[in-house]
Amino acid sequence: MTKILITGGAGFIGSAVIRQLIQNHDHLVVNLDKLTYAGNLESLEMVAGSPSYTFEQIDICDLGKLHEIINHHQPDGIMHLAAESHVDRSIDEPAEFIQTNIIGTYNLLEVTRQYWNKLPQQKKIKFRIHHISTDEVYGDLKSIDSPFTEETSYDPSSPYSASKASSDHLVRAWQRTYGLPIVITNCSNNYGPYQFPEKLIPLTILNAISGKIIPIYGKGDQIRDWLYVEDHAKALIKVFQEGRIGETYNIGGNSEKNNLQVVKSICNILEELLPIKKSKLNINNYKDLITFVEDRPGHDARYAVDADKIEKELNWMPQETFKSGMKKTVKWYLNNEIWWKRVLDGSYQGERLGLME
Repeated sequence: MTKILITGGAGFIGSAVIRQLIQNHDHLVVNLDKLTYAGNLESLEMVAGSPSYTFEQIDICDLGKLHEIINHHQPDGIMHLAAESHVDRSIDEPAEFIQTNIIGTYNLLEVTRQYWNKLPQQKKIKFRIHHISTDEVYGDLKSIDSPFTEETSYDPSSPYSASKASSDHLVRAWQRTYGLPIVITNCSNNYGPYQFPEKLIPLTILNAISGKIIPIYGKGDQIRDWLYVEDHAKALIKVFQEGRIGETYNIGGNSEKNNLQVVKSICNILEELLPIKKSKLNINNYKDLITFVEDRPGHDARYAVDADKIEKELNWMPQETFKSGMKKTVKWYLNNEIWWKRVLDGSYQGERLGLME
């Protein structure tokens, strides 16, 4: 039975990967997570009791502890998802992004290199590291530009995307210099159940049902490709198992929408599932809550991902359309009030981030 060590497994995407690995695959999973504000073990309650699952609370910036854990658990492969990931927070507190995303990735590469070099040849051949990254490393697209491919040059705009670009370069350098067996994926914007409510989609849902304003940056014309998180998790597992060593795979949802379209679609779904007339809100429509606010500094206009390579090589395509995935997401938040209320009881209360005050 393959043992996979996953960093950042209590986060939004990491927890989706672990749930699928435990429920749908025959693997042992070791979850390494620091449990920062966005890490939530309640997202893993349905698999926490499995004999195939182990949790270790550590910071990947702690080199000694990381060395100890990897050598203790002796994994057959690693999926690296641990990262600070919110652009607005990176504007307010860039140092945390440099530490976790760059120094933490360096630590993981070095500890893994030392561990991998000592493995018996049979295990060494099968071992791999899958580094999970973002399409934001590619920078900005104009409306007429073709989507990002795996060959697109890096041009990051924010402290977050710059830190992720740095980590990608480190991973490739360790593969080329030391022969470490790596694969990399760069994904588009994820959404779905268990997402921390500072992100656009859960924030919109929760603000709407609470009768709070729904903030839209600038004119709301920023375009993103939207990828349902369960589809992404399936793609990540497929790349980990079948991807070619040394290769990069873009993962997208084939769903380009601007932010205003996303918010309006959520409002329409809410009107269908939780009609205003049945609520206690003193408004005529959820869309009445939409409020245009000052844009984020350096806000990229458009991201779009060409996912032809993963489709052709690994036979992966997203199963959810934007419409079906969004409806599932809204339903989940309406049906899981206990989960998101416990999250909101913490330090984050839906306030605006990234204003550089």
